[in-house]
Amino acid sequence: MKRAYIVMCFLLVAFVSMSSNYEAANQAYAEGDYGQAAELYTQVLEEEGIAPEVYYNLGNAYYKQNEIGKAILNYERALRLKPFYTDAKYNLQLAQQRVVDDIQNTQKSFLSVWIESLIQSLTSNVWAYISIGCFVACALLFLSFAFAKRLILRKFSFHMAVVFILVSLLTGIFAGVARHNYVERTDAIILQGVATVKSAPDMSGTDLFVLHEGTKVRIADAVGDWYEIHLANGNRGWIEKQMLERI
Repeated sequence: MKRAYIVMCFLLVAFVSMSSNYEAANQAYAEGDYGQAAELYTQVLEEEGIAPEVYYNLGNAYYKQNEIGKAILNYERALRLKPFYTDAKYNLQLAQQRVVDDIQNTQKSFLSVWIESLIQSLTSNVWAYISIGCFVACALLFLSFAFAKRLILRKFSFHMAVVFILVSLLTGIFAGVARHNYVERTDAIILQGVATVKSAPDMSGTDLFVLHEGTKVRIADAVGDWYEIHLANGNRGWIEKQMLERI
């Protein structure tokens, strides 16, 4: 009983501390002290755990300071946790309008891009729940097929069961892909004003092109203090790790 009381007290203190820091951050933001607000939101994330609302507010604080790269990074992190976060999606689009690089996706077909967007529209857990729900529905329909006496009901149950099992398999794959993307965190945002991309993971490598703050890239490999990055238009090269941060 004493141990349970201690745990409850600890949780209460932690909750009050988080609420205090979060409210202080909101107050600093309301007063226009965006630097202090960003520090406090970061402290909440580090000490109390991640939350889409905190990432969203942190992104707003950076946006107000014209730190577009960090703003985009935190909006993306908010959407990674909560894909249907409308405010974060809207502010991300506003911030992306201020990115210098206009990189068009020329390497993937419309269907591939559409499927990727579909997978990213929900979290891996939601896709898994849909998959399980469809599997249960399929099992019930097979029972209906097995025991129904009317021919038309048996045919309907069989065909619908086939549809639900296919949807269950497909959404199960989507759940696996979404989970892999969440764990691997291959997408990253350029945080430096100007970042030079090299032909090799070394300062002596040839300069290939430059990227600017806020540009989104995909990390393909890492060697020492360098990342190999791929862009949506097919360009690739090596960039120093300090120039970007994973979403």
